[in-house]
Amino acid sequence: MTKIVVSGARGRMGKRIIALAGQDPDLEVVAGLEINPDPNKNIVSDLKSIKENYDCIIEFTTPVATTEHVKNAKVLKKSMVIGTTGLSSEDNKLIYDAAKAIPIVLAPNMSVGVNVLFGLIEKTSKTLGKEYKVSIKEAHHVHKKDKPSGTAKLMAKIVNEKKGDSEIAMESVREGETVGDHEIIFESEVDTLKISHSAKTRDIFAIGALKAAKFIARMKKGIFSMSDVLGLKE
Repeated sequence: MTKIVVSGARGRMGKRIIALAGQDPDLEVVAGLEINPDPNKNIVSDLKSIKENYDCIIEFTTPVATTEHVKNAKVLKKSMVIGTTGLSSEDNKLIYDAAKAIPIVLAPNMSVGVNVLFGLIEKTSKTLGKEYKVSIKEAHHVHKKDKPSGTAKLMAKIVNEKKGDSEIAMESVREGETVGDHEIIFESEVDTLKISHSAKTRDIFAIGALKAAKFIARMKKGIFSMSDVLGLKE
């Protein structure tokens, strides 16, 4: 059994992770992590105060909270699953440094479908020539703070690495309660190729995070992606 701590336990993602973990006999939620603790609901404000042993911390919060929890996880020698977006280069450096001592899954999007999308973008970018112009469109709910999304940034990074194209048009929309829509368009003078993914519910991210927790709890140290978790790397 994999024992987890859910950071941001009162948030939208945190609640769904806890609910879905409760339906999985191979998972146990040991505690929730929030700024304001609640002993009655087993929610604490400090990882160091958790007495029961656990394997992994699942993190979907803010960059400030995430980096603080990474520091503590390194000291406590606990694995982490990080889905926080909006991380700075300094934040990422701290995470990569911590991964020299503990295992971490770091992914801007933990949806299984989106990670298949990343693979399709990689293969398409390798195949199509420079005559194809690339653009990316993404839409999320009004509560999402980072813009463009971490997923859209990674899509652009894949194109740049595989196709050598850094001039990628990016369109970001924040409206209503849109869970997450992403589309990439490859367009030439003779045709247009579109690849898209639309999330119907946040459960897809929670399901991916729980898969990642089971995976990373078996590792010793290092940075891993959802491609590693899902076995998508060739």
